[in-house]
Order: sequence, then structure tokens, then C-alpha cells
Amino acid sequence: MGAAGVKVEEGRILLVDDERDLVWAIKHSLSDEGYEVMEAYDGVEAIDIARRHRPDLVILDVVMPRMDGFAVCEHLRRDVQLASVPILFLTMRSAVEDRIRGLEEGADDYLAKPFDLRELRARVKALLRRTHGREDGSAEQAARSTLVSGELTLDMAQRQLLLRGNRVRLTPAEFALVHYFMCHPGEVFSGRELLQQVWGYPASMVESGLVRWHVKNLRDKLEPDPAHPRYLCTLRAHGYMLRTSQEAEV
Repeated sequence: MGAAGVKVEEGRILLVDDERDLVWAIKHSLSDEGYEVMEAYDGVEAIDIARRHRPDLVILDVVMPRMDGFAVCEHLRRDVQLASVPILFLTMRSAVEDRIRGLEEGADDYLAKPFDLRELRARVKALLRRTHGREDGSAEQAARSTLVSGELTLDMAQRQLLLRGNRVRLTPAEFALVHYFMCHPGEVFSGRELLQQVWGYPASMVESGLVRWHVKNLRDKLEPDPAHPRYLCTLRAHGYMLRTSQEAEV
């Protein structure tokens, strides 16, 4: 608790954007919450700082000098020490293709400019809660260090998913989604439920497109034919479910 009795958040954040006024505003907003914020103003500088200081979260603009956000994301996801760090992309509101590409490159979330700093803080809190929860562990995860559903095996200790014995590379958001589904096989969840229960977003958030794209990217990695999924299925007007091994064989 802080001096005024307000809970101080924890986490080291790397903020990457070439708009210095925006960086100033975001840094002060997050610092007031108790976060440690490092800033970078181009992609090359961002990678150097990330490798030296290993942040808990990266907030990453798309359009930057020297190296754009997509290239930075690709570098981070290839780095063993940084691959599991959540990435929040900042995109222009009109640039839908940037949001799509960001998620395809491995981002966990995106926020369109201009945005409310309160919304940014809510996203940051949810992303860091997942990171800290992973480090601290839980009784449930300790008791169930390996989950198996048909041809899928999730190793919690190694934080990896195996499909028929072959490792599938997942982003932090995808890993959290697979873990939740494998803990609840055969159950159906709406996009809103997944936003809240998997990623800890507030009930007021209605960004259903985020769930759709994470599901799509997972299917591209898991399904022999993503257009006709046998593992991660959609029940029209209801939501998503992970089929049990018995159902998958039907």
C-alpha cells in the first residue's frame, strides 16, 4: 500500500513510441500507479533495452523510425529470454490491418489511438496480472502440471504445448487461452467470458475481435484444416469450446 492507502502496482514496463508527448503522458500515468516505466523512441533502441532489462510488459507503437513495431515484436518472440513477455500494440484507430498483423505477429493485445489513459491502465493491469500469476504459480497449476486432451498435451512447468508430440509455439495470450480450454474441455464460453476469465479484462470491455483473432491464430497453429476445426470449435451464437478426445474422433 502507498502512503495514502492506495495499492501500488508492480511491474517493469518498456514503452516504445516516437511521439515524445505521448510517451510522457503514458509514463506519468503508469508511474503514478506504481509501475517502473522505461522508454524507447525507436525499434532498435527498444530491442537493446529489452535484452538488457527484461521488462514484464512491452507497450509498442507500430510506426517508428529505424525499425517498426512488427519487426520489434518478431525479434522479441524469437528471443528465448523475452518470448513470453506480453506485448500491447498501439495502433491508429483507422488502421485495422495493423491490429490484425500485430496479433498475427504475436501481440497479446492492441489499443487504438487516441485512447483513454484509464483504458490503457486497465489493459496493463490485466496483462501484468497474468505475468505475475504465472511467476507465483497456483495450487491448481502445481497439482496439474500437465494437462492432456486428446492429441494435445500442455506442460505447465515448461510452459509449452505439444500436438502429437510436436511443440507448438504460442504467445502468452494463446497459452493462457489453451490452458483455460484444457481445464474446461467440452464447455462453451462466449467471447466476453473469455476476456474476463482468461485474461482478466474488466466486464465493461467489449473487444470481441481480440478473442476472434487469438482463436484464429490458434487454429492456424493447431488445426490440419483451420476452416473446419476439430479441436477449437465455434458454436454459432454461443461461443467457443475445446472438443474432448472422444468428440474429436467423431
